[in-house]
Amino acid sequence: MKALTNRFADLKVDALLISALPNIRYLSGFTGSNALLLVTPSGNTLFTDPRYTIQAAQETSGCVVKTARGPLIAEAAQIVKRRRLRRIGFERGRLLFDTWQRLKEALPLGAALKPVGPVVEELRMVKTPEEIARIRGAVICNSLAFEATLPRIRPGARESEIAAELEYQMRRHEAEKASFDTLVAAGPRSALVHAQPTAEPVRANQLLLIDMGATRAGYVSDMTRTLFLGKPGRKVRGMYDSVLTAQLAGIAAVREGVMAEEVDRAARRVLRTAGLDKAFVHSTGHGLGLEIHEAPRLGKKDKTRLRAGMAITIEPGVYVEGFGGIRIEDTVVVTANGCEVLTPTTKEFIEL
Repeated sequence: MKALTNRFADLKVDALLISALPNIRYLSGFTGSNALLLVTPSGNTLFTDPRYTIQAAQETSGCVVKTARGPLIAEAAQIVKRRRLRRIGFERGRLLFDTWQRLKEALPLGAALKPVGPVVEELRMVKTPEEIARIRGAVICNSLAFEATLPRIRPGARESEIAAELEYQMRRHEAEKASFDTLVAAGPRSALVHAQPTAEPVRANQLLLIDMGATRAGYVSDMTRTLFLGKPGRKVRGMYDSVLTAQLAGIAAVREGVMAEEVDRAARRVLRTAGLDKAFVHSTGHGLGLEIHEAPRLGKKDKTRLRAGMAITIEPGVYVEGFGGIRIEDTVVVTANGCEVLTPTTKEFIEL
């Protein structure tokens, strides 16, 4: 909260209305599904509805809790009027237009809304030791779920069944939920970067791509592994080795002070040498924490300088229509001299 209010002079606001639930959780500790947070230098107020009165009192710190019987916006506008606040910042990338319009109508005369960029997300980029410990717990949970599911993957099993088993095993290993819809794609469908599982059975002599993540204590993990049901041929083996080399090059490039684009360049350079760069169609990685996609983005033109404490993924991949796709992804934490790979799951080409 202090770091945020210190930015108010530069932002030219008297208060900041936080509407994104992950940002509200980060600043206040509140985990409910309906809230607004009004941050001011003189005090902070969390608005929620009667379903969360007890929960908000138990979870929040650093703010007063107001239970609204009607729209939260109306309650927030009353505080703005009472404190005679004039310049109210709002999260321009997070607030729905309809909500903005109702907020504008509810504000007193003389008060104005000012769009503000991702200032809370910028604070969230560098994790505290406690946050890193939570991410580590989510990573371990995810890897244990993957290992427990491997014996159940065989020709004839449906993609949707494998995905369901992975998510069941996450729960068994103390996950709150999956971090995102688990991706399981076999054969030519593995070339779809974000393929959703289908009722189709996986078959022998096919690639199988699994992208999964677990949420634990509010923080997420992300991991992709590509398997082969049978004995891979020379082409598949060569592609896998190239992707693995690219992923290791990306990891080796990570350290404090390096630009995000340099990590992407290191991975992409390997695939270019192998003649596979055109098949690499996304960025090398992304930040994660309370959300599965956070800043920074490790892409071609991202100038963000990595800082110790950032949690990111390294996940190059290649995708060939009609043939299949291969991606390898770990969750890592940036350190002063490099990075720590949190994901313990083997990156050897698993043959089932």
